[in-house]
Amino acid sequence: MATSGKGKPLVADRRPAAAGKTVKRAAAKPAARKRAPKRGLVARLMSFIWGIIWGFAWRIFGIGVMTLGCAVLFFYVQLPPLEKQLDGRARGSVTLQDRNGAVFAWRGETFGGQTAETVSLNLVNAVIATEDKRFYQHFGISPRGVASAVRINLAAGRGPLEGNGGSTITQQVAKLLCLGVEFDAKQWKDEAAYEDDCRGGGIWRKIKEIPYAMAMEVKYSKNDILTIYLNRAYLGAGARGFEAAAQRYFGKSAALLNPAESAMLAGLLKAPSRYAPTNNLKRAQDRAAVIVGLMEEQGYITPEEAADALANPAQLSAAAARNAGGYFADWVMESTPSYLGSETTEDVIMETTLDQRIQKAAEDALMVVFETKLKEGSNVQAAIVVMSADGAVRAMVGGRKIVTAGSFNRATQALRQTGSSFKPFVYAAALDMGFSAMDYVDDSPLTMRIPGSGAWSPENYDKEFKGIITLAQAMTESRNIPAVKVSEKVGREAVRAVAEGFGIRSDLAVGPALALGVSEATLLEMTGAYAGILNGGSSVTPYGLTELRLKDQDDPIIGPAGGINERVISQAAAQELTWMMTRVVEDGTGMRARLDDRQVAGKTGTTSEARDAWFIGFTADYVAGVWMGYDDNTTMAGVTGGGMPAEIWHEVMVRVEDGMPPRELPMIAPEARTPPTQYAPDQPQDQIPVPAEDPITSLLRGIVEGNN
Repeated sequence: MATSGKGKPLVADRRPAAAGKTVKRAAAKPAARKRAPKRGLVARLMSFIWGIIWGFAWRIFGIGVMTLGCAVLFFYVQLPPLEKQLDGRARGSVTLQDRNGAVFAWRGETFGGQTAETVSLNLVNAVIATEDKRFYQHFGISPRGVASAVRINLAAGRGPLEGNGGSTITQQVAKLLCLGVEFDAKQWKDEAAYEDDCRGGGIWRKIKEIPYAMAMEVKYSKNDILTIYLNRAYLGAGARGFEAAAQRYFGKSAALLNPAESAMLAGLLKAPSRYAPTNNLKRAQDRAAVIVGLMEEQGYITPEEAADALANPAQLSAAAARNAGGYFADWVMESTPSYLGSETTEDVIMETTLDQRIQKAAEDALMVVFETKLKEGSNVQAAIVVMSADGAVRAMVGGRKIVTAGSFNRATQALRQTGSSFKPFVYAAALDMGFSAMDYVDDSPLTMRIPGSGAWSPENYDKEFKGIITLAQAMTESRNIPAVKVSEKVGREAVRAVAEGFGIRSDLAVGPALALGVSEATLLEMTGAYAGILNGGSSVTPYGLTELRLKDQDDPIIGPAGGINERVISQAAAQELTWMMTRVVEDGTGMRARLDDRQVAGKTGTTSEARDAWFIGFTADYVAGVWMGYDDNTTMAGVTGGGMPAEIWHEVMVRVEDGMPPRELPMIAPEARTPPTQYAPDQPQDQIPVPAEDPITSLLRGIVEGNN
């Protein structure tokens, strides 16, 4: 190392860089890069294809979203206000009330009018737990629900969209609204076909449901959609909506339903007819138990509330349980103009004459007698009518079993031969002409020559002859030959006029067998005719309707449809005939109908070969008629009008008159008259010695002359 002279080391001077010049330093040499491996042809091809697919996919997705949005908008602008979506019925309903104003039957489809806010919270929870537990979370459709439904369908061997549809409540409402398509009579033969088509499945309908349901979610609130559902869902027995169903099955508003009742109604949504409690209460209760379990599982009710609901399942109201007055309701509907009844477009209230206490008495009596008197498996039928003396029908049973509306009503529709129950009209004609119940008639063999038919010889039921007997005895013992002779004396036309005057509408026989009840009539007609005897001789028109009005209106549109009409026979004749008919019950063929504490008048009737058996009678309070027979006119073994029909009548009236004070019948007992001289039954009729002063002289002489 060099040094200076002063002993200091020599160093190079540090000079500043010249102005404007920079010192260049050698740049660091970059590290060498690794060359990427070349991709194979397959990889590059796959990448290219994926790029194309992705490009198409997001474009298709975008188009799908726009299409869905347009479809939603399309349906949205067509959706009407909420109020127009609630009542989906094309026809109105008919609510029938009994004589005390209590509802006992409905016809047509009833409607509720409740909202999701006004019905019981129990009901809302039951419906959501059953049908759509994520109702408040989705936007009209539930992909999870659809996927689950597809899985279930495939597991069951069905198509993916067959069977379980996984529909949300919103989608179900879309079906109820038929996706906005209105009923067109040109396209569907009837409303049932229209509704079936609306409920149909298929891919195209499912696709349409999606935008429609989403449009509803935009248009309406969740509670609005639920309100539509609660009002339009069909729940069996003609009930459209939960308010109507609650009234029909439980006799209460949907706002007052407890968990058990709510569960039962929610259970109907799956299959209304199958689970309707009026069809099978036990099945409906079992289905409700499943719903109670769902409500507990989803936290809508506590375990204690669930246990109580299971221990105390829902029960039908008294009217719904009995289905009381079904035949009566059908008859009233048939008697009402169709535009106010079966085809009404309004909601109608009908006030009727039905007395549910008497109706129950008739139903119970029939059941008791048939359970104790009939052989098991017998198909014999029966019908009962009970009415007041003015023709107001208080009860009607059209057959042995409580049946659904529309069944054949044997009380009003079955035309059957009346047998000896027709004989009071024969004696009524005679009494109205001035004969007395104590006049005499010859009960001896009779042969009449019928033009075109030859000889005709009527017989008595017991094959015996009593000779000269009173008209009263002839009626009491229901003897045929005296009835024919009296009919021939007073004239068949007079007998026909009395029967028709009292309300027998069917064609009456023109021959002498008219007196023996070979003509046909309905039980309603016959009971109404006997009511004319009770009321003093005036005809009645049997009626069940007292007032018809529109719902929520006070002024009636129609008033009573029947009542007392013109006089047919004199009051004196009617009262004497009543006395004669009391003898039938006290001493004659109708003894099984007797009541211990009050007077009864009536008449038995049995037709040829026992195809029909009747007992019609009355107290001072009510007239009741009973008919028995087979629907196919089969002969009944050992059955006569004085047998089982009289027993049924007795059982009915014991219940009907229970607690009512006894009242005397309006009747007149005739004065006794001196009988004509007796004779041997085989003595020729033209040699019968009869006192000239006796009124029977002309009667017997006329018959003898008529036969010669």
